[in-house]
Amino acid sequence: MKYRFLGKTGLLVSRVCLGTMAFGAKDWGCDRNTSTQLINRYLEAGGNFIDTADIYAGSISEEIIGEVLKDKKRDDIVLATKCLFRRGASPNAKGLSRKHIIEACEASLKRLQTDYIDLYYIHGPDPFTPLEETMRTLNDLVRQGKMRYLGCSNIFAWQILKANGISTLLNLERFVCGQYMYNLINRDVEREVLPACKDQGMGFTSWSPLGGGMLIGKYQKAEKPTQGTRFFFRSEIDGPRFWHERGFGTANKVVDLSEKFGISVVTLALSWILHDKRVTSIITGVKTMDQLEENLIVGDWDLPQEIWDEVNRETAYDLGHLSQFSNLVYRSTFGEEET
Repeated sequence: MKYRFLGKTGLLVSRVCLGTMAFGAKDWGCDRNTSTQLINRYLEAGGNFIDTADIYAGSISEEIIGEVLKDKKRDDIVLATKCLFRRGASPNAKGLSRKHIIEACEASLKRLQTDYIDLYYIHGPDPFTPLEETMRTLNDLVRQGKMRYLGCSNIFAWQILKANGISTLLNLERFVCGQYMYNLINRDVEREVLPACKDQGMGFTSWSPLGGGMLIGKYQKAEKPTQGTRFFFRSEIDGPRFWHERGFGTANKVVDLSEKFGISVVTLALSWILHDKRVTSIITGVKTMDQLEENLIVGDWDLPQEIWDEVNRETAYDLGHLSQFSNLVYRSTFGEEET
């Protein structure tokens, strides 16, 4: 397993991060016993980066992780979790207010059976709470030793810059990592989020790197997902992300390219993302041992440049006028496209 620094911090994390959204998830996830086996195998393979959230499987994911890790050497593991979504009936049991962040953090610490969280993400934007309140609260929790580093997920690039600008002005802890959906179907983070993370010296972790399983070719174009599949149970969430013309078209291209180069679809899709050095780690959301073993291959295997180039061309994504104009200006000045 190879490791990368998390942005400009001194923290080293494995290139393959263990995503745990399926752990304990009813219907489409995996049970506690399987989840335990997956965590143990991942750590045995050299992985040190585990990602969860207080909302995953109704908090059961955090509970499972806490049970497994209580007998491990805690300092060897980089543990990440998140807060934002509603976790109770109270009017304040949601969002990024001082009240909810503190309560969410304390609850996660209890479920995870740990004294600290290595990387704590805001799980998305809160349009009602001032960023000053959010960043001050996160800073206080770092100072109290309950968090080591701060991250953000699913917010716009301008919000990243605004939050870090506030922190710089007020001498608070800044976001050091962004966690975003990034795969060969959805490449829109290349427009502004990836450049923003690079500019801010932040790491970047990719969730759903296989497009919810769409990229491995197991879903054929149909009006509705097959009953019993992940897409069936999560159609309202995952459908708009992947179940569309581009999703099926890209999946077919990736399958064809994998056959052409003799590389498995999973290895091709994951290693394509990791080829970009702005990406710190891919979050592999597995629920079987076979899936984990196949995903672990890219932990220390790199995709050749010429293959990356062809995959990049075949799955080209229209990033819009500003990106086109920026590349035009860059080429006319420096002779190559900006990255």
